[in-house]
Amino acid sequence: MTETINSNISNEAKSVLIKMQKNEITEYEIYSRIAARVKDKNNREVIMRIGREEKVHADIWKKYTGVDVKPNKFKVFLYTMINFLFGFTFALKLMEKGEDDASEVYSTLIKEVPEAKEIYEDENKHEAELLNMLDEERLHYVGSMVLGLNDALVELTGTLAGLTFALQNNRIVALSGLITGISATFSMASSEYLSARSEGRKDALKSSVYTGIAYLITVVLLVLPYLVTPTDGYLTSLTIMLVTVVVIIFVFNYYISVAQDLDFKKRFGEMALISLGVAALSFIVGLLVKKFLGIDI
Repeated sequence: MTETINSNISNEAKSVLIKMQKNEITEYEIYSRIAARVKDKNNREVIMRIGREEKVHADIWKKYTGVDVKPNKFKVFLYTMINFLFGFTFALKLMEKGEDDASEVYSTLIKEVPEAKEIYEDENKHEAELLNMLDEERLHYVGSMVLGLNDALVELTGTLAGLTFALQNNRIVALSGLITGISATFSMASSEYLSARSEGRKDALKSSVYTGIAYLITVVLLVLPYLVTPTDGYLTSLTIMLVTVVVIIFVFNYYISVAQDLDFKKRFGEMALISLGVAALSFIVGLLVKKFLGIDI
């Protein structure tokens, strides 16, 4: 068993140290599990290096607490799943963001635990530098994903909103939306391919695939409400579709803001304003078309 030092520390400080020890050993376990799944050697070594530092920090706290702690299994599972869904860069930076408010905790410990200052500096500087060294492939194609996602949101949101009030039939709107969306997916992907090729990029095909996938996923999510609600429930479908638009914009921009350290509020506001603004204009166009052309389905 590890010999304890400075056994005269207050019970309050010891309680805090036990929590911090548990957090460090939990993060060590998370880093280890994520590193085991990373194929790129450089990324894997960076992640393992940060994990080892977390283990060192946990061992230092153990010298003061004199107790063994186990990792938080739920947190380990949660970040393992986040890694699987969104990639290791997002998962690890999201986890480190949760430590941004720890400065006050460390400052209260420095008087009783001298190592706290050094560990705090590691957490704020060294680990941030190491995380910025990560080089995840999917983040190279954020521009392609933004292109596909943004174009699909603007174009299809407007199309579905217009068709909703022009046709007032969920199945016909869904059919029209799917045909339009799938055709636009191929069009957008091929345009991205040709654009990348004209720039002499060797990754033109991969770039177009990312664009197409982002577009197609958006199409499916926006058309889905029109397939699962009653045929005459077009207002309900429209509402769900618009909520879905906001959720997609929120999730995607939060992902980008964390993974690339960008401003979330500005990007989210701009994207939401454009997509919902186009939907409102298309909504009006649909009403006008139905009224003046006298088409009733």
